[in-house]
Parts: sequence; C-alpha cells; structure tokens
Amino acid sequence: MGKIALVFSGQGAQYPGMGKEIAEASAAAKAVFDICDSVRPGTSAQCFEGTAEELSVTINTQPCVFACDLAAARAVEEKGVKVDCAAGFSLGEIAALAFSGILSDEEAFKLVCERGKLMDKAAKANPGAMLAVMKLPADKIEEVCARFESTYPVNYNSPAQTVIATKSENAEALIEAFSDIRGRAKQLAVSGAFHSPFMSEAADGLMEYMNNVEFSQPKLPIYSNYTAKPYEGDFKSLVKAQVESPVRWQTIIENMTADGVDTFIEVGVGKTLTGLIKRIAPDAKAIKVENLSDLEALDI
Repeated sequence: MGKIALVFSGQGAQYPGMGKEIAEASAAAKAVFDICDSVRPGTSAQCFEGTAEELSVTINTQPCVFACDLAAARAVEEKGVKVDCAAGFSLGEIAALAFSGILSDEEAFKLVCERGKLMDKAAKANPGAMLAVMKLPADKIEEVCARFESTYPVNYNSPAQTVIATKSENAEALIEAFSDIRGRAKQLAVSGAFHSPFMSEAADGLMEYMNNVEFSQPKLPIYSNYTAKPYEGDFKSLVKAQVESPVRWQTIIENMTADGVDTFIEVGVGKTLTGLIKRIAPDAKAIKVENLSDLEALDI
C-alpha cells in the first residue's frame, strides 16, 4: 500500500448541522470544537444550528469550516489511521497547518478567524466575481483572461475546471467569450474575488498579524497551495501568498501522487475535493469523512 494523505476542504459546501455527528461520535473531534468555542464563543452552535444564510457569510464560514475540517481529521486520527502527508484547499490549508503541527490548534483557529475578517473587508473594498470555467484547458482560459482587465485564473482545480476572478462588470462578457470557444462558465455564489490581487490588502494584513504568531516545523509534509510542494522556507510568506495567489490544486494532487500517495481522505464539509481527485488521479483511492457513517465505514 502507498501513502495516505488527508485533504482539507475549503469553503463553499457549508450547510446547517455540519460537524454535529462527528462531534458527538468522537472525543477528539469534540475537543476541537471546544477549543474553537473557547476562542470564538458560539462556533459549534453556528455549525450545528446556524442557518445557511448565516454560514455563507465569510467571517462565519471560515471559522466554521475550519472547525469541521480539523474535527474530522482528529476523528480519523483517533481511529488509528496513519497519515503520511496533508494538503488543504484554500482555508483548508490553515486546518492542515494545525494537523501537521506547524501551528497549535488554537493559534490556527485564531489565524483563520483573522483571515476571514481580512478577506471579508477586502472583498467589500474591492468588489469582484468568480466564475468556474469548464470544458477548456487552462492555457485557453488564461488566453481569454489576458484579454480582460483585472481578470485572473485563481483555482486550477482539475483538467476539466479552472476558476477565475474578475471585476463584477466583466462576468457576462466572460461567460460569452468562453462560450464562443466551446467552453462553459458559471458565476459562483461567493462574496469576493478570492486568491487574486483583489485580496492584496487582506494578504498584507494577514502577514502583519502573523508577526506575533509562532510557526513550528511540521510533523509531516503539508503541500502548499502557492507552490504545490511541501512547505519549506518562510512558512508565513506561503500563508500570505495563498490569499492573493492561485490555488494549484491539480498540481498538488499530481505531486502527491508522484510522491507515493495512493489514498486520499477528504476531511470536513462536502465531497468537492474527492470529485476533483478522481478526475486528476483516477487510479488513486479517494474517500470522504464528513459524518458518523463515513467514519464508521472508514477501513484503511
């Protein structure tokens, strides 16, 4: 058997009641929610009882998804699964930082709360939109983006999907431009143009915040959104860069597979990453652990 990787989900798949089953089934998961509640009272209640509208607000989404991600990871660990490496999609990378020991659980949660506030502020100051583009290779998408002002590929998700960020007024013209070359684009229901220069103020603010945060060496490799390689060098610069730079998810999975990973366990909310991994590395095993039935069915 090859290596096992945990992959931590990002925002977008949140829903009312998330994390409740895992917290009730696993002491290790419950401990994560307790830490989050001690820093940000009401976090677990927001996950378990909050409305869809409440959970869709960035300053709530990021802490709540973090809590669910890390809780599920601790539950998997508690079950005896030996994890060899990890990666997280966007905010999922902060949960991976905690799992790998680069940050304590408490410091990582404080960081994600600050990240959510800064990104929400930047989104309001620099309004933008995001579109998922399908049926076209990344190089063709990049060519179209180059024709539009303030338009950037930001999530290289799989061979069949790239997400772009742009000014809101460009959205309709971009959808038409991709249609003209037999692609398909759909505007996403998000509150900002994340992972792009629209977020530069948030990235600068996060770097300033991290001046007082202690980072440690990881206990296992964690692959960076920014480089698609295991963390090395200046960790804080990598965390800053991923806020305003593309998420290279396809390359991350390709690199993990090349490094011997043949089993991916998506922890947290939804199954988006599981679906992407099946497209990127069809020979690998990709499963999710989100709730009690997933945890009980886990057999590795």
